[in-house]
Amino acid sequence: MNAHPDLTGRTALVTGASRGIGYFIAKHMAAAGAQVIAVARTVGGLEELDDEIKAEHARSGKGEATLVPLDLTDMPGIDRLGSAIHERWGKLDILVANAGVLGVIGPLAHIEAKVFEKVMAVNVTGVWRLIRSVDPLLRNSDAGRAIIMSSGAAHNARAYWGPYAASKAAVEALARSWADETKNTPLRVNSVNPGATRTAMRAQAMPGENPATLPHPSEIAANIVPLASPSLTETGLIFDARERTFLSYQMPR
Repeated sequence: MNAHPDLTGRTALVTGASRGIGYFIAKHMAAAGAQVIAVARTVGGLEELDDEIKAEHARSGKGEATLVPLDLTDMPGIDRLGSAIHERWGKLDILVANAGVLGVIGPLAHIEAKVFEKVMAVNVTGVWRLIRSVDPLLRNSDAGRAIIMSSGAAHNARAYWGPYAASKAAVEALARSWADETKNTPLRVNSVNPGATRTAMRAQAMPGENPATLPHPSEIAANIVPLASPSLTETGLIFDARERTFLSYQMPR
């Protein structure tokens, strides 16, 4: 897999782009030449990203950003985003479904319904709505690439992580089904386990942890960007971003 893909002329939609791993995926993709459609709720973070991409563009002439303030619980807004991309570019080359929420770490029986529903709305329903909105656009690309952010929590199912673990298991199942549906097309769909990373979400989940012991999100993002390469052949797999390896889901049918 090409460690530094050339994304010149390619259009990439990145959700959760105002901070953490999504911020640096957007930044790295722009540096590789992509036109980045950066989606997030936090306008300030998007503007900071835009400033950095503009500064990089001034130096290298590569990459630009379009900022889209959007909450992924706004389902009609997701539909409008797909329509706007179609009107402006006619296709989408790369989807990075990175946005997600942790919810609350605690016993399942004590989780409030509104917390559980918010986790599922953002982490599962929002991703499905995004898939539905951009699937035709990715099929219009000569080498559509979908990167769906997951977590080791989907497989570990540790105590007190129920809502988040369930949401990530569900979104992996969506990605695998989508990959199987599109395996005979140029579209490649893979999930990513970023591993423990120095992000605000990780600090919320593990408040006693020393963040200096974790890799910076820029490092993890750099490992993920090659999944957008037009030369990628893998689909329907999970990518371990820390180890930079693909893991198979092969099961008896």
